[in-house]
Amino acid sequence: MLESRELTKKFGAKTAVDQVTMKLEAGHIYAMLGPNGSGKTTWMKMAAGLIIPTSGEVLFEDKPVSLESRAHVAYMSTEPYFYAWMTIRDAGKYYADFFEDFSMEKYSEMLKSMELEEELKIRTLSSGMVAKMKIALTLSRDAKVYMLDEPFNGIDLLARDEIRKAILTAAVPEKLLLLSSHLVEEMEAIADRAVFIRNGRLVEVRDLEEMRETDGVSMADRYREIFGHAEVNG
Repeated sequence: MLESRELTKKFGAKTAVDQVTMKLEAGHIYAMLGPNGSGKTTWMKMAAGLIIPTSGEVLFEDKPVSLESRAHVAYMSTEPYFYAWMTIRDAGKYYADFFEDFSMEKYSEMLKSMELEEELKIRTLSSGMVAKMKIALTLSRDAKVYMLDEPFNGIDLLARDEIRKAILTAAVPEKLLLLSSHLVEEMEAIADRAVFIRNGRLVEVRDLEEMRETDGVSMADRYREIFGHAEVNG
């Protein structure tokens, strides 16, 4: 469903993504793993059509990523992108104006499950509350691809259970979910495939069940093998 071919992005002298070729298939939850600065966010933004590659290409359903494909890709960035005067309900209306596949009904249901009150002003929210709202907004779209960049950042342990449940509910055979994170143990409870990326280069894409059976290692074990002393849940 989503594929990159020799995908490269340079920012001046720095190469953020370096000739990454891989194919991600529908019906799976992928964990894109690597320390901060490894190129995860840059790859996702190119796949979402938000930044232009220096070279190479990204394909969505075998066609180059375009304005048309962006209508089928729901991307949650780490950056804030709301006006402080908005309420949580206003953020939903904002999304509904931009995305035809956004459901206010589904959004309201997710907010209730996350114990977020729709009339709260965004400027009054904690970082964890904003994180939960962003996930509710993203998953309230009926997209074919969901890409969540660091979905567990700033969220406490109890709230993570709610987020994990929401992500698993969105995982149906015809959809693709890609979660970028450095919180490896959180990802292990959700993902069935892992993408390991280091210094902008793809290390490997692994089926996690197969890796456990053939190599006898967990995703966290493999992370340690690849990244050395990088923190697994740092």
